[in-house]
Amino acid sequence: MKPEKIFLVLVGHYAARKTVIVLGTSIDGHLPKVPATMSKKKIAKCSKIKSFVKVYSYKHLMPTRHSVDIHLNKDVFSDPALKCEAKWEAKVKFAERYKTGKNKWFFQKLWC
Repeated sequence: MKPEKIFLVLVGHYAARKTVIVLGTSIDGHLPKVPATMSKKKIAKCSKIKSFVKVYSYKHLMPTRHSVDIHLNKDVFSDPALKCEAKWEAKVKFAERYKTGKNKWFFQKLWC
């Protein structure tokens, strides 16, 4: 499995979510569409991203052809403070990607 590839989670609480193989980091849920009638305050509220960091078995992942160039540290599971920091770092990077419009497929709802 190559790093920085996007995978689909098949089993568990986060099933049908898209994840990045760096260390199993992803956003929790999908982001809604933003129509032109929404105010800036409501757009900011709807565009909040909640991320998670998790270790997955390769049996529970399905590879896709998409990739993301997000680099995260792999040694975060030894300390809870490092894991919390990695989750925050992933959230910031995913939010930056969402706001610039890169990797649009990653932020769309998965229809299955």
